Amino acid sequence: MQSPLPIAALLFNALVWGLAWWPFQRMHQAGLHPLWATACMYALVLVALLAWRPGILRQVRQHPELWLLALASGLNNVAFNWAVTIGDVVRVILLFYLMPAWAVLLAWRILGERPTPAALWRLALAFTGVVLVLLPEGAPATRLLQNLSLADALALLGGFMFALTNVTLRRLHTVPGPARMFSMFGGCMLMALAVACIGLQVAVVEPFPAVNSTWVVTGLLLAGVLMLGNWALQFGAARLAAGTTALVMLSEVAFASVSSALMGASTLGTRTLLGGALILLASLLAALQFRRRATSAASH
Repeated sequence: MQSPLPIAALLFNALVWGLAWWPFQRMHQAGLHPLWATACMYALVLVALLAWRPGILRQVRQHPELWLLALASGLNNVAFNWAVTIGDVVRVILLFYLMPAWAVLLAWRILGERPTPAALWRLALAFTGVVLVLLPEGAPATRLLQNLSLADALALLGGFMFALTNVTLRRLHTVPGPARMFSMFGGCMLMALAVACIGLQVAVVEPFPAVNSTWVVTGLLLAGVLMLGNWALQFGAARLAAGTTALVMLSEVAFASVSSALMGASTLGTRTLLGGALILLASLLAALQFRRRATSAASH
C-alpha cells in the first residue's frame, strides 16, 4: 500500500500557496510592496541554501542554460505574488491556472510535441473559461483587453511563465536538482529586484519602506514556510506520477477560493464561477491524461 506522505506533502505545498495571498497583502498594508517582499524573502532562502550546499554555485556555473529557468521561474513568482496582493484572489488564481493550456503551446514550440486533438479541445475549453472570467456580461468580445486589469495581466503572465518553467525543467532534467533549485530561487530574487526598480522609475511601485515589525516578522515567517513548501513539493513530486501531482496541486484553487471568500478578498460571481469551472476542467483533464499516459507506460 502506497504511503500517504507524498500526497500529504503536496497538499501542504498547495495550502502554502493557496494562503500566500494573505501575508503578501498584510505586508503590503504595512508598506512593503510584494516585489520588495519577494526579493528579500528569496535572498534569505538563497543564503540558507548556500549554507546547506556550499558547492552549489560550482554546479550552477557548469550549466549556463539555467538562466532560462531563472528567468521563467523568477517572472512566474513575481507576477503571481504581485497579482494576489492587488487583485481579486479567486480571479487571479483561476487565470493563473490557465497554465496547462500554455504548456500545450510551449511544449509544441520548444519540445516539438505536437498537440493531440484532445489537447486542442482542452485548450479551447480553457480559453473559453478565460473569456467568461474577464469579459463583463453583455459586453462585445472586442472589450476583452479593455477589461484587463493589472492583476489580470500579471496572473496571465504568471501562468504562462509557470508553464515555461515546467517545460524548461523537463528540458533540463539531467541538471542536478540543487542547481535547478538555486537557479529558480535566484531568478525569483533577481527578477523581483529588476521589476521593482523598473516599477519605481515609472511610479507603479512604492520605494522600499522603513523597517516595520509587521512586515519583517511576516516576511521571515513566510520565507520559512515557503522553504518548507518547496521541500514538500520536491518530496511529493519525486514519489508520485506527474498526473497525480497535477491533480493534487489543483487543491490550491480550493484553499485560495475558500480562504479569500471568507476574508472578503474575492467576489464569486456567476460568470467567474462558470469560467473558473471550465479552466479547472481543462486542468483536470490534462492531469488525468498525464496520469493515464504514465500508467500505460508503466504497464508496458
